Amino acid sequence: MQIETHLQNYINGELLAPVSGEYINNYQPATGEIYSYIPDSDDRDIELAFEAAKNAFPEWSSCGIDKRFKILMAVAQGIEDNLEAFAEAESMDNGKPVWLSRSVDIPRAVQNFRFFATGILHFGSESHNMEGVAVNYTLRQPLGVVGCISPWNLPLYLFSWKIAPALATGNCVVAKPSEITPMTAHLL
Repeated sequence: MQIETHLQNYINGELLAPVSGEYINNYQPATGEIYSYIPDSDDRDIELAFEAAKNAFPEWSSCGIDKRFKILMAVAQGIEDNLEAFAEAESMDNGKPVWLSRSVDIPRAVQNFRFFATGILHFGSESHNMEGVAVNYTLRQPLGVVGCISPWNLPLYLFSWKIAPALATGNCVVAKPSEITPMTAHLL
């Protein structure tokens, strides 16, 4: 697998170097060797990402459930179509066997996107009457920009478990993968 040496921040549809210009070593646990460098992002990078997400929110939140469904299903298909590359990247990042990433972790990430994509077709706002005393209701609507931070142990699976529902419901996302296991988030 060809590994990009210097990973970039993905902000507003572009791959950008960190504002500081600084990078962190990314070690392969199996060998202890550096195999890539990740952005040492700071508050300036976060602000750029937040502003981009905030600016995208009006269009994304109003584009409709059918469009979001199609996009999330396409993301799932893209991961599945590139399963081997994702499995190798997860293994290299995390140190787990490729067979485990290939058979469990990456397919679970695919299913996360499919689950939340189909879920938005079936979930809606609801209300329940409390015998003339009150009405309890659930209002499902986008809130804005959601920050998602994922841990190192199941990098793509838990990354997708946070991102997919936020996107499905019409929110925009600023996501931060673990600095220990950033490669599958970069591929995504």
